[in-house]
Amino acid sequence: MQLSFFTMPLHPPGRNYVETLHEDRDAILLADELGFTEAFIGEHVTDIAETVTSSLMFCASLAYNTRRIKLGSGTVNLPNNHPAHVAAQVAMVDTMLEGRFLFGISPGGLRSDAEMFGNLGPERTAMFVEAIEQILAIWASDAPYNIKGKYWSLTTERTLDRVIGQGVMLKPYQRPHPPIVVAAMSPNSASVRRAGERGWSIISANFLQPQWVATHWLQFKEGRQAAGLAANAHDWRVAKSVFVAEDEATATRYAKSSDGPYGFYYRNLMRKLIGNGRPDLFKTSADMRDEEITHEFVLNSLVIAGTVDNVIEQIVKLRQRVGAFGTLVYAGHDWADAKLARRSMELMATKVMPQVNKILGE
Repeated sequence: MQLSFFTMPLHPPGRNYVETLHEDRDAILLADELGFTEAFIGEHVTDIAETVTSSLMFCASLAYNTRRIKLGSGTVNLPNNHPAHVAAQVAMVDTMLEGRFLFGISPGGLRSDAEMFGNLGPERTAMFVEAIEQILAIWASDAPYNIKGKYWSLTTERTLDRVIGQGVMLKPYQRPHPPIVVAAMSPNSASVRRAGERGWSIISANFLQPQWVATHWLQFKEGRQAAGLAANAHDWRVAKSVFVAEDEATATRYAKSSDGPYGFYYRNLMRKLIGNGRPDLFKTSADMRDEEITHEFVLNSLVIAGTVDNVIEQIVKLRQRVGAFGTLVYAGHDWADAKLARRSMELMATKVMPQVNKILGE
């Protein structure tokens, strides 16, 4: 089982913007040093708690400072961008990374972003589908292009000058395109099945209860089988909020207390998702009452925290419960205590994962 990294990122409003950007870069540089195989970076435009506005720009800032780790957009919110712009920027970032890029995509889940970009209604999903189809068409075709859709029409027919290169778009470093990854945050997600049909891979969100995460593999496998493709567990990533400490008291204080960085993360997320009519994401059963979804319940049911031995036991139980996913995605949180946050990542990479894989026989 591989170890990956994902950060939204989410910081308390009011923290110095320069510091949080450095902190988020430092986390990924550390992940590279420790042998994490991947790092995904989220993006939002209208949220001062989530301070990376372009995942592609952030990946580009790390391209020449990282050595082995693959960097991924986590995710590009396609309805908020012009498809030609995304196609061009991904081609450049993939080339800067010389193929160490993973193209994470989604319709975008932040309602204020959708309002800002004029797609708050149900058309956002249709825009997402059209956008990725047009991006793939650009990479698969040659100028002058003639790609027509409901929301965007793409062409350089009137201005093409092939001799000097005008009107021609660059291709990604990886051919035919970088691996595509879809974030999944709903029980029995139909987008997971569609990703399987397309040969893409998936990440199950860290704020989804394990019993609903388990449904993703079933949907993914059905999608792969419907397309005549093999279902490989290494194409399934499961994200979790994890904190590893030298002692249980520190782990509990830092990751399970209401006023800690993990407490801040889930309080913010609960307000956004429950306010968006999605309390089901946090429920452990369909008949669970909304009022039972307390902050304490969410922290205790979704955060893995403890000493090395305790965290190993919890991860093995998680994998036995949800299925044999190929990559555990360590969710990045605010470094309220940088020393503890760095030590958690170190223990995760050097102590926890080797022993987990030994137990699993992998």
